[in-house]
Amino acid sequence: MENVYKHIAEQMPTMSKSNLRIAKYILENPNTVPFLTGDKLAKITGVSPATIVRFSTFLGYSGYPELQQYMQSSAQQQLTTTERLKISKEVYNEQDQSVYDIFLDDISNIRSTLDKLDIEAFKNAVESLIKAKRVYIVANRSATALGVFLQYYLQLLLEQVELIHSIENVSERIFDLNEDDVVIGISFARYTKSTIKVLSYAKEKEATTVAITDNLLSPLIPYADIPLTASSQMPTFIDSFVAPLSLINALIVTVGKEKEENFQDKLESLEEIWDKFNIFHKN
Repeated sequence: MENVYKHIAEQMPTMSKSNLRIAKYILENPNTVPFLTGDKLAKITGVSPATIVRFSTFLGYSGYPELQQYMQSSAQQQLTTTERLKISKEVYNEQDQSVYDIFLDDISNIRSTLDKLDIEAFKNAVESLIKAKRVYIVANRSATALGVFLQYYLQLLLEQVELIHSIENVSERIFDLNEDDVVIGISFARYTKSTIKVLSYAKEKEATTVAITDNLLSPLIPYADIPLTASSQMPTFIDSFVAPLSLINALIVTVGKEKEENFQDKLESLEEIWDKFNIFHKN
């Protein structure tokens, strides 16, 4: 269902009064609704959360999260940062309550990510990282923050981990990619072209490719041997990286558990070096 809004409009003649109310609100606010939780949409349209679920299944989706995924895919790729800022003013319009709503939206993102977690894909990602000769993390623009965090901890656990966040020198660093390597692409809407291109190239070179992205409609997915998704929805000019960071945390911790024996010796050596160079503050 590529054109979700067209699909909703076509089904309106056969809708109940409650479903019609929801449909009209969605079609009148196509840029705002994709960022609303099911509970928030129910409150705005004056229906129950269960009605939102029934509306979604009436349209042929498994539930509101899947319907929302299609709406987000349409909206996020089209909206500019300025337009998203305007939306945030509309959604978070009560000064004090809006602070709590931002926290609640992040909690909702983590819950949604956990509910949709593909545990087999997650295990495959961990196994691939442990077996990899080299690991490359590709992350650009705001996603660079996630890449830096992932690279910092993985380099403590694995032999060779590199972060690529500049397209200018990428060719010199990945020219000899092969099936022994793992390439992790991290990108969220609006997706950066360079991340997609590098993941595509890695796929051609038969490296194992892992995508950390927002949903299965992401342009990274066709080039990912292992897709990992984390919800990043937030009706504002920034991406919410709370849930993606939780996913990355889980990845690092699980790899650490698998590498515990070797990591223990390395960590003890590092502690000695840190102490020698007086790295950390001591009371």
